[in-house]
Amino acid sequence: MKAVLQRVAKAQVDVEGKTVGKIGLGFLILLGAEDSDTVETADRMVDKICKLRIFKDENGKTNLSLADVGGQILVVSQFTLYADCKKGNRPSFIKAGNPEHAEQLYEHVIERCRVYVEKVESGIFGAEMEVQLVNDGPFTLVLDNRELGF
Repeated sequence: MKAVLQRVAKAQVDVEGKTVGKIGLGFLILLGAEDSDTVETADRMVDKICKLRIFKDENGKTNLSLADVGGQILVVSQFTLYADCKKGNRPSFIKAGNPEHAEQLYEHVIERCRVYVEKVESGIFGAEMEVQLVNDGPFTLVLDNRELGF
């Protein structure tokens, strides 16, 4: 499982001109899954994300978690995180998870985020989406479960 995590002042996702998810201060998570990912992988990824201390405290140090600042989460499916650009100029997406499996994990991640955060919004899996955000910092992390050891 891969996630691009962006600390945002606000973010929203629109599908066919309608806003389907919108948050204030918090995390925009672009999420991709592969076939070897499991519910346990998803749980560990969410636990890691929600416990990260990347918000500034009163001294300007990144010591506060999402819960500490009353932050929100917007999760957007992003199979292109598994693009393989080694050959040629057209990316291959063969490493991206089977859509049915990936969607189940995506929905699970959304529900798991609600363990930590009151407001969790999402895009629509498989839809053409327009994502808008105001990156806070900017502060962007790329998380890969394999690099994190789970």
